[in-house]
Amino acid sequence: MKQGVLVSLLILAALMLGACTPPRPTAPQNGDPSQGPIAHVQAMDTRRDIVLAVANPLDPPATHAGSSLLGYAPAGAYGAGQRAVSTLAALKQSYGIREITGWPIKSLDLYCIVLEPPPGMTREAMLETLSKDSRVALAQPLQDYAVYADTTKGAHQYNDPYANLQRGFVETEAAVAHSVTQGDGVHVAIVDTGVDMMHPDIQGSIAQARNLVDANVAAFNADSHGTEVAGIITAIGDNHLGIVGMAPKAMLNVYKACWYLPGTDSGAHCNSFTLAKALAAVIDTDARIVNLSLGGPADPLLNRLLGELLRQGRIVVAAMPPEGNNGGFPNDAPGVIVVRVSAPSQAPPGVLSAPGNDILTTQPGGGYDFTTGSSMAAAHVSGIVALLLAIAPKLDARSVHDLLLRTSKTTAGKLQVNAASAVSTLQAQHPASH
Repeated sequence: MKQGVLVSLLILAALMLGACTPPRPTAPQNGDPSQGPIAHVQAMDTRRDIVLAVANPLDPPATHAGSSLLGYAPAGAYGAGQRAVSTLAALKQSYGIREITGWPIKSLDLYCIVLEPPPGMTREAMLETLSKDSRVALAQPLQDYAVYADTTKGAHQYNDPYANLQRGFVETEAAVAHSVTQGDGVHVAIVDTGVDMMHPDIQGSIAQARNLVDANVAAFNADSHGTEVAGIITAIGDNHLGIVGMAPKAMLNVYKACWYLPGTDSGAHCNSFTLAKALAAVIDTDARIVNLSLGGPADPLLNRLLGELLRQGRIVVAAMPPEGNNGGFPNDAPGVIVVRVSAPSQAPPGVLSAPGNDILTTQPGGGYDFTTGSSMAAAHVSGIVALLLAIAPKLDARSVHDLLLRTSKTTAGKLQVNAASAVSTLQAQHPASH
């Protein structure tokens, strides 16, 4: 049996077991050890339900030597403390609310639930009532989010057959940048749909995968949007297959927070709760880059978690909404790097432009196809950021943003990020790195 097939079978076996504790790095984890089986997202209704959080103070673990540069620590067992349990029980008794599912958010010392208002009470009335209750730390609508996609000299010479068809790869001169860096060892967190973990151009790049939506392994591997984003960032190079990622030696942490509604042709959607679980999971890792090729309305809970990621020094890359409105989550948070699809028109102040039209990338089932959207533009930038961090690991988000903006080049009449120019400029500032 070939090694790649054996690895694929082992991954599938781990998925089917649904282990709660982190198994091997490439095995997606379904659910969470602190709450048992994960609730089905189909039970939630973004037109009706409420996200409620209460204080959940637990004694933090003792600090220890040997922590990483930014002081991250792996997640330990963390569930609902006695105070949170008592508070939630009292609130349910007071208001007759029905809990759909719950999740502890360690980084914010909160326990969060999705609830259904009692019969005869509107969501607006329930929110107004909860906002006046001192026991409630946060109460907000469960909101809906969507992914953004529509259904050279000195260059490294790749043997991947479709490399020259990759518009974004070619236009950003990524192959030239790869003569210096390929993103070795940099971890990129993708909060998105699932990813085809068996895809031969992806499976060797996944360090961790978690399904925060359900336990459906087949759906995880069949999700297209996350597979497209993953291929743009880290598709394996020089394997005589398909394409090459912007950072082919970077590693991916995949968090499925978005899903496709069965029986429809609509794009993938997420909600406040699933995205909060994903962001909280990222906080407990050492991933420096967070790719958010999605968006929706402003959200207090998500903004708190995003603020914590930014405070920790993560570099968050977000896709600009197709309609060009740069408000809402996650784009309205100061420090987030926002990316639009390259166009002849001038970008809004501070927004980066990257290739996003007719981008060839990976598809579920081991295939390849063209796709369009600012999701793909953001993925190109996340890949370039991985190239930069492999040279200078201490770069912060502002420095990365300014460097990418300053080194952008005009290609085919459009000003857009350029991997070769950014890497060359950074290498000159860090000559000892290579």
